[in-house]
Amino acid sequence: MEYVGIQTQKTRNNLRSLLLLVLFPVLVAALTWLFCYVLVWMGTDTEYYGTDSILPTANYLFVDSIPFILGGVLLWFVIAYFINTSIINNATHSHPLERRENKRIYNMVENLCIAQGMPMPMVNVIEDNSLNAFASGINKKTYTVTLTRGIINRLDDDELEGVIAHELSHIRNNDVRLLIVSIVFVGIFTMVSQIALRSVMYGRFSNRGKNGGGVIVLLLLVTILAAIGYFFATMMRFAISRKREYLADAGAAEMTKNPLALASALRKISGNPNVESVTRDDVAQLFIQHPLKSDKKKGFSSLFATHPPIDRRIEVLERF
Repeated sequence: MEYVGIQTQKTRNNLRSLLLLVLFPVLVAALTWLFCYVLVWMGTDTEYYGTDSILPTANYLFVDSIPFILGGVLLWFVIAYFINTSIINNATHSHPLERRENKRIYNMVENLCIAQGMPMPMVNVIEDNSLNAFASGINKKTYTVTLTRGIINRLDDDELEGVIAHELSHIRNNDVRLLIVSIVFVGIFTMVSQIALRSVMYGRFSNRGKNGGGVIVLLLLVTILAAIGYFFATMMRFAISRKREYLADAGAAEMTKNPLALASALRKISGNPNVESVTRDDVAQLFIQHPLKSDKKKGFSSLFATHPPIDRRIEVLERF
């Protein structure tokens, strides 16, 4: 695998975040226009806009609706972006790990942070016997390393230090900020799709079809458009989420000077990564090992995996 320095990875992630911020509203606008065109084509009253042609009517409808849609998307993004820590904590049932009762963990985190010149993140725990961990946050005030109770109890010090170093690498590389932006965007697409479907089912367009089956066809077309938008948003997320695991593994090996310890930890994690409280796929992709899906997918289905195969990650670390 090509070596990528820390500053290079930070720069790439910052550029990718900016690209997502630019492309996402463009994609929303494009799908909104297609949605408007479909509505008009299916029989929306063209006289309402003073024209009897489909394209001009679709454009008028687009101009009327896009400010509200983009405004709602922006509001949703701002809210989700700044309360993401609470959302993730609630989704994983995590809570702060008390320092006085877990000096072992805090000593590991502090020593690694001091050695790398990093600020100390918060440390949370999930009361679950599975073996998993993740990093989250968008800035120094919200950066958090979360560990399951099982991984704390069942890994030795070297293995646990490797896992913590992996999560600190995600923070140091700005991976967590990029992932949270992508998670928010996919959530927004779900919201916009629901609004579009409800506007067809219950809005003023619900009884404007050219025939009795118009609404059914319209619902089908809107569902297809929503699926296209969700697909592209998900692909943007997956396109940035796989290589980061290799880079975080390499960063952990560099921090600890002990790649075999992380390889051993990953081997143990692969045997029991499933966190019972985690049911949302967007949150699950934050973990060092996806707790909801097998990483042994092959062929076309592997394109949709958020994590590279853990056996491959172990192999790379053992050759480090």
